[in-house]
Amino acid sequence: MSYKPQEHDWLSYLYGELEGVEREKVEQYLLTNAAAREEYESFKRLRGVMSSVSDKEVIAPPIFVGDNSRQVYFWQSSVFKTVMSIAATLLLLMIVGRLTDIRVSTAGNQFTLSFGEPTKPQREVPVQVASINAEDVQKMINTSLQQNNAAMQTSWNASQEKLDASIRHNLATNSGKIDRLVREASTASQDQIRSYVTSLQTENVAMVKNYFELTNSEQKEYIENLLVDFAKYLKQQRNDDLQLVETRLNSLEQNTSVFKEETQQILSSIITTVGAPVQTKETKY
Repeated sequence: MSYKPQEHDWLSYLYGELEGVEREKVEQYLLTNAAAREEYESFKRLRGVMSSVSDKEVIAPPIFVGDNSRQVYFWQSSVFKTVMSIAATLLLLMIVGRLTDIRVSTAGNQFTLSFGEPTKPQREVPVQVASINAEDVQKMINTSLQQNNAAMQTSWNASQEKLDASIRHNLATNSGKIDRLVREASTASQDQIRSYVTSLQTENVAMVKNYFELTNSEQKEYIENLLVDFAKYLKQQRNDDLQLVETRLNSLEQNTSVFKEETQQILSSIITTVGAPVQTKETKY
């Protein structure tokens, strides 16, 4: 591994401060490297030239001390600055109070800070809500039942008319068939006549049965819808009653609170009047 002295190694070797293994390494490097020997010789000559130069006395430059005494004016004093700061703060507060219409008042042990004219508490007028009693509910129920009964009777009448028309139509049709049967009786056997009459009866029974089933299903659906509507009406009425009771309770509570505040104010004014008079001062900016 090649060795190359550093700058501090050259300086230490030049001034004879390098010893031991380091000194041997530097000397070995100088023996093997001609360029390093020439550089070392140049350093050596430069050291000789510098050692031949004599030292000269350095004269210190003159120091001029200025006059530190200054005249202190009264507006530069800390007391004047403090007073002006307080005055500026008070002026700023007065301007803000004027712009925002701040009112400060004291009465006895009370200190009041308000913006603008003080407002008087307004007494809320209770809202009169129409009440519904049990008789009105019963009347509405009776009216609804009467309307439903009338509608049901109308439906029954219409169904009866349809049934009568269907029976008349069937009788007319059957009469025609019977007439044809009578005319053909001479040629038809007893078994054929009996079979034909049985088929007619079966058709009539099936037709009447289907008609009654259809009528019953319509009436059942109508009754179910009526009961659902009535249940919705009762639920809505219950919600309205609860809302009415809640409104009255809230109104009663507000009136009680207003009455309590007015009573307290009256008692306070009475106590103030009976006791020592208290001066009231109001400051307006």
